[in-house]
Amino acid sequence: MSTIVELQAADLAALLCSRVCHDLINPVGAIGNGLEVLADPSQTDMQAFAKELIENSTRQARAKLEFARLAFGASSTAGTDIDTREAERVASLYMSAVEKAQLEWKIAPMFLPKNKAKMLLNMLLIAVGGVPRGGNVAVEIEGEPGRERITITATGPKVLIPNGVPALLAGTPEDGNVDARAIQPFYTGLLARLTHMGINIALDGEVLRFTADPLPRDID
Repeated sequence: MSTIVELQAADLAALLCSRVCHDLINPVGAIGNGLEVLADPSQTDMQAFAKELIENSTRQARAKLEFARLAFGASSTAGTDIDTREAERVASLYMSAVEKAQLEWKIAPMFLPKNKAKMLLNMLLIAVGGVPRGGNVAVEIEGEPGRERITITATGPKVLIPNGVPALLAGTPEDGNVDARAIQPFYTGLLARLTHMGINIALDGEVLRFTADPLPRDID
């Protein structure tokens, strides 16, 4: 049995920061390019395109920042619980601005412990990565408070399990290392262990099914 990789707090924080910065480089860079075009009097014929580029990139940057605040950060939510309506808001904003797939949110309003809510959003990111050509991603929660079962299903024209994800979720990356590209699924697995949840990702025919269930000691 492989040993779970343990990251120091400073290393975890640095890798998550790198991930957020990587996500923001493209839209922020595009905003800068658009502003340069608007400031150049020789490119007046490109101003309409530049304005559209700035608007779309600003929308993407905002969506990514709001999602990251809740999925990776401490967030400004008071207390230790997060309202699923806020999770739905940032997830819907992110999906509409950034991803090709459509989001089907089937969760009734409730409060989830902060780490469970963060795990849910991170599971959503991984599931979306499983339908790179677009499709539908459905998110559900069943069970009593404290015994929630999370199920995310993704369907589309090309469904797959993102490379290396199962091992990273288990905390045992194939090469034994975790870098900025791998930190997000690794962090998802870490959140599952912190919340005493067992997670599983698998292909069921043409459906990607991603579940998180309370471990036996939580339901005895």
